[in-house]
Amino acid sequence: MEFEPKPDGFVTLNLTIQDARSVLDQQQQLRQLSLTQLNILFVTNTALLTVLSISRLLFTVSLFSVAEVIGFLFSFSVLIYALLPRQPLVTPNLEDQESIERYLALSPDEYRLQMLTNLIAVYQANKQRLDDITQALSLATYFVWATLIITLSHVLWIVSLAL
Repeated sequence: MEFEPKPDGFVTLNLTIQDARSVLDQQQQLRQLSLTQLNILFVTNTALLTVLSISRLLFTVSLFSVAEVIGFLFSFSVLIYALLPRQPLVTPNLEDQESIERYLALSPDEYRLQMLTNLIAVYQANKQRLDDITQALSLATYFVWATLIITLSHVLWIVSLAL
């Protein structure tokens, strides 16, 4: 593909690359936020499990206990899935000598155009990884909330029996 620069093409291409990098930075910030949410859900789930263990409600045989155990299994499973390592894509790949040599042979405008193409590919690949994490976190949140509601119902049921 032969690239013919326009008079303002250089400025436009630089602005486009700058915007693409800005979007990738925002994507990285969203990934960090997702990891923070993941940690909060792990702590919440563990605290809920600890409360049930200390109160010995988890060890009583009832439908509540069975539902709580199932809720914990599902929520921890989904959280672990969200935690699975996903290697973010980066460009250019500095470990690939052939790619570096190919980039060095390009004119400055062709190089910028190639970088823009690479940044778009990186965004799309990382977006899919981030979407997987976000979806898993949403699902885990529902499981934690459901387990919390079951636990509160269990506690209220035990208290009502004691009265």
